[in-house]
Amino acid sequence: MYNRIIELNQQFEDAAPEEVISWFAKEYKNKVTFSTSLGIEDQMITHIIATLHLPVNIFTLDTGRLFQETYDTLSITEKKYGIPIKLFFPDANHVEEMVKNKGINLFYESVEARKLCCYIRKIEPLKRALSGMTIWITGLRREQSPTRQDVQLVEWDTTHQMIKVNPLIQWTLKDVSEFVRKNYIPVNELHQKNFPSIGCMPCTRAVQPGEDLRAGRWWWEISQNKECGLHK
Repeated sequence: MYNRIIELNQQFEDAAPEEVISWFAKEYKNKVTFSTSLGIEDQMITHIIATLHLPVNIFTLDTGRLFQETYDTLSITEKKYGIPIKLFFPDANHVEEMVKNKGINLFYESVEARKLCCYIRKIEPLKRALSGMTIWITGLRREQSPTRQDVQLVEWDTTHQMIKVNPLIQWTLKDVSEFVRKNYIPVNELHQKNFPSIGCMPCTRAVQPGEDLRAGRWWWEISQNKECGLHK
């Protein structure tokens, strides 16, 4: 498998996102899924999938703590492109038990508590969303975070035992924004309010001039390696 991953990276080294997504969608028909957070990168990929009529399943994780602007973007996107975006929710019993034992805002107490919340609200539902799939498409970009500098266009995800495809990995935010503008793609209003990275409402704030793109995520934590665990 690792030799195959190397071959795929060489094959698509200079390919446009449309070419990459189209190839995987046709090569692994009905086994390709795309996870969207309704952020600008994911909106671009949704546009490509919808306008090219590619056989790619699209889903999002509804943690129960999202911004209203994110729900608005979800609704607008489904109506514009006439496609369903499947929602996966956390297990209600697990959420209830966590809140009962740790409190409703446990994520502010420690990194461990925050990661527990991320696991229950995001990682466990993701496992269900990816079940039965062979290819997982994401909107990751190297520019987004220091933890993503080594991410490749095509990777083997050891956690989920599947191929992970990141067609925008080399794109800059400027590149993505220009593509979105030219193609009249609906964008989450939070991006206009200095939210370059959007997650759950209690765990995301606007960034200040000069700050890292993900500085608004879990801003109370000292570590620069801010990830929820979806992308290891």
